[in-house]
Amino acid sequence: MRPWAKLKAKHSADSSARESASPKIELGATTHVGRVRESNEDHFRVVPELQLMIVSDGMGGEASGEVASELAVETIVEHCTEPPRLTASSAANSQRPEFSERTNCLLTAVQSANRRIHVASLEDPEKHGMGATVVAAWLEGLRLSLVHVGDSRAYLFRAGALERLTYDHTLVAEQVRIGILTPQQADTSAWQSVLIRALGTNEQVDLDVEERQLTPGDVLLLCSDGLTRMVRDPEIGNVLASAPLAQEAADRLVTLANQSGGEDNVTVVVMRIPPEYPAP
Repeated sequence: MRPWAKLKAKHSADSSARESASPKIELGATTHVGRVRESNEDHFRVVPELQLMIVSDGMGGEASGEVASELAVETIVEHCTEPPRLTASSAANSQRPEFSERTNCLLTAVQSANRRIHVASLEDPEKHGMGATVVAAWLEGLRLSLVHVGDSRAYLFRAGALERLTYDHTLVAEQVRIGILTPQQADTSAWQSVLIRALGTNEQVDLDVEERQLTPGDVLLLCSDGLTRMVRDPEIGNVLASAPLAQEAADRLVTLANQSGGEDNVTVVVMRIPPEYPAP
């Protein structure tokens, strides 16, 4: 082997070794039917190669909720894996210039999921009125794109503090916002699960969109309301602080929800960025 070939081979081997030794972002996820419901209307998808995470909670009679949440996650994954070409008019209607290309792609994917669920509900009388919540997170480097509607939530755990990144689109949350109810009254309200926004209930949907710069050591949590109705935020923070692995955190949170009553399906997705992860 010539000297330059030896150097090239050594450089390639060193690069591969460094890549394999570098810390990886962890992903963990689990779902459970709970202790009361007979079927699980939650769906989730985690696509590690894309660093894409989605949680959706379906609603509707019989199996319609399960259909709606599955349509939501599958449509979003399809669009993010192979984004469709946009015409000039459709791009003008769906794109948000203040956000990145990746965030706009995720936004378009969720809008497509809304239309697909809505059309399916119109075509089949048995599925009329079905819908779903969704919280979808997509990472590019350490830049987070987040799109959300309904009462599934996203949280950021950073430096020992838990921050909710999403706002519940429920009647009770709106009543708290305008001062009709206190947060304590909302916790025991019989109307907690009444949504004022969701996928599929109308031809168009108003989506919450956000971008965040994450840092090494951050933990991101996506979950359905089966967790947050059973487990309070301080307990969630304690689990995220003490669980060393993303999958362990997800499993422990689902177990805690069931131990606290398990009144609904519960789904948890956890993403953990190691403290030693290289910052951009």
